[in-house]
Amino acid sequence: MDIRPIRSDQDHAAALAEIERLWGAVPGSDDGDKLDVLATLVNAYEEQRWPVEAPDPISLLNQFLLSGERTREDFNGLIGTPDLADDVLARRRPLTVEMIHRIANGWSISADLLVRPYRLDGFEAA
Repeated sequence: MDIRPIRSDQDHAAALAEIERLWGAVPGSDDGDKLDVLATLVNAYEEQRWPVEAPDPISLLNQFLLSGERTREDFNGLIGTPDLADDVLARRRPLTVEMIHRIANGWSISADLLVRPYRLDGFEAA
């Protein structure tokens, strides 16, 4: 297979088949280099063809809580009180700059993910 840009789903399928054939190639070998280049091309095509948006801030926080990575008590402590935390997670109150700062630092979450606009009780929070 000649390496060339991936411009269609058919090109994508062919590149995936070639990656499967090359899987396990020795890094630095001709086949290993070809595998690296194809994987990069496939990744770029998939990001363009099927972009995945980051979740809104409240969905992200809920994912952390549901995954068990963080507890509700951890979140309550960062927000201030259980009632305030309930309101934030129920989308009745927006995250404040101070809350975002505490969550970003305390949970090592990029603040960029927490400052995105999101739905708040029927309107967009900024």
